[in-house]
Amino acid sequence: MAGDTLATVTRTDAEISGLDALELAGREESRTRASRLWAATWPKLAALALALGAWQVVVWSGWKPEYSLPGPAAVGQELIRQVGGVQLWDGLATTLRRAALGYLFSVAVGLLLGLAVARSRILRAAIGSMITALQTMPSIAWFPLAILLFELSEKAIFFVVVLGAAPSIANGVIAGVDYLPPLLLRAGRNLGARGLNLYRYVIAPAALPAIVAGLKQGWAFSWRSLMAGELIVVGISQTSLGAQLTYSRELSDSPWLISTMIVILVLGLVVDAAFGAADRAIRRRWGVLDQAGQ
Repeated sequence: MAGDTLATVTRTDAEISGLDALELAGREESRTRASRLWAATWPKLAALALALGAWQVVVWSGWKPEYSLPGPAAVGQELIRQVGGVQLWDGLATTLRRAALGYLFSVAVGLLLGLAVARSRILRAAIGSMITALQTMPSIAWFPLAILLFELSEKAIFFVVVLGAAPSIANGVIAGVDYLPPLLLRAGRNLGARGLNLYRYVIAPAALPAIVAGLKQGWAFSWRSLMAGELIVVGISQTSLGAQLTYSRELSDSPWLISTMIVILVLGLVVDAAFGAADRAIRRRWGVLDQAGQ
């Protein structure tokens, strides 16, 4: 009887210990997530603090007059004023609309062109090197032709954005398909994958990391092309971030100029974070993400 009671108490203690261990493990996991978040955040905060400090030191040095190079406090006040107004948001909406339209069209063109060149030897021999040449060509060099073709219009900006982004996306698709193991294609065909099904279930998932890298690079090229276009094509009635840069330069309004540049930089960081999240999701699904280091 005493032995049974002792066994029951021992089993209960073991169960409680197991529940306590599970709860402690959950708390430890929460602390680990918090520590990972802090580990990813503090370097950015430190870099921001160093940049602001260096900026302020340059202003204090008197290298340039304050009306030409204002300090972080003056720019911060102007940025707050711009955020509270309408002009910044109107320009932001116009720029994002142009960026979305140009990039989405570039994605469609780049994916189709990349798949066609990757799977056709004739097309690869004909225009494979031309795609790389178009990618390396500075987007600003297209604007004289774009203005001759479409004058100072939205079409001129759209034309240059597509030519800047589509070749990068196409090259990403070509690289992803080129590095597909032939054994994987044979296995897909043996399982009955033909035509579109082969692309959908075999080629596209296997080439997805390279495609995402091409999409990220394509966005960078399209964003640079768009900013260059908005700086040049300022005769359009709609305002934009690029037009506000031009107006602030012409008015010698340095706080407005730098605050607009900060908005453009923040947009770039947000998009980069979105692509980074997509990349981590892909690596997690592929089982190549180091959970301890993330």
